[in-house]
Amino acid sequence: MIVPDISQNAVAVADHYDELDPIYRRVWGEHVHHGLWETGRETPSEAVEALVDTVGDRLALIPSQACVDIGCGYGSTARRLAVMRGVRVTGFTLSAEQARYATAHLVPDVDIQVRDWLDNGLLDASADAAWAIESSEHMVDKPRFFAEAHRVLAPGGRLVICAWLAETDASSWKIRHLLEPICREGRLPSLGTREDYEAMATAAGFTITGYEDVSRRVSRTWMICAGRLVNALLVDRETRRVALGARNRNSFLGIPRLILAYRIGAMRYGIFTLSKAGEDVP
Repeated sequence: MIVPDISQNAVAVADHYDELDPIYRRVWGEHVHHGLWETGRETPSEAVEALVDTVGDRLALIPSQACVDIGCGYGSTARRLAVMRGVRVTGFTLSAEQARYATAHLVPDVDIQVRDWLDNGLLDASADAAWAIESSEHMVDKPRFFAEAHRVLAPGGRLVICAWLAETDASSWKIRHLLEPICREGRLPSLGTREDYEAMATAAGFTITGYEDVSRRVSRTWMICAGRLVNALLVDRETRRVALGARNRNSFLGIPRLILAYRIGAMRYGIFTLSKAGEDVP
């Protein structure tokens, strides 16, 4: 597990997303996560929706199921799966600004809460399915992240995690110049490998039913974001004001690092499918 030189916590994560909210919405849009390209011809919007749909497929969602979106951002994934799959979703975010936007764009059967997943207040075995798209990286206590998901899921429930991952056995150069700074600039308390995640999932009681490394199919996201950010800085005065005066402005340094980290294999992107014992999983 890679840990940044400067400790990060939930308060720092919330401050990061609250302060940079207008830039995130302009650069990333409503989906604050990577896109997944199947053919390479998809638009960015189609690619981010493809990732959401992949999560829904791997969860094998059916109508009326109770679901949890761990780190729901602006609520776009929760809204899409509620509408397309007919499920009920409770979303958790640390960011008051994200929750404000999500609440203003609610659809039926979606509830958004400003609350730390590590203290979520949900009842035992109260959810049929859960997902975490690029939010586990922000968890201060990753074993507890898994333990809470296992506690909240009903027997037979599934959890899908889309995660930024460090290359297994990354060299000291990659850690020092890419992965540790990415953690620090991105407000990640730690960054695990595939093996770290699988060990924590198993320790929490999950069975690992699937894993796929989709790094090559998501990595172009960062070139798109870099282009959007440069354009916004050039043409929009408010974006320049926020970016140049922000406490979290060093976060933008992470974009070129991430582009390079993906290109040389230091950064990986994995999709885990996990199940809680209780019934056979097809």
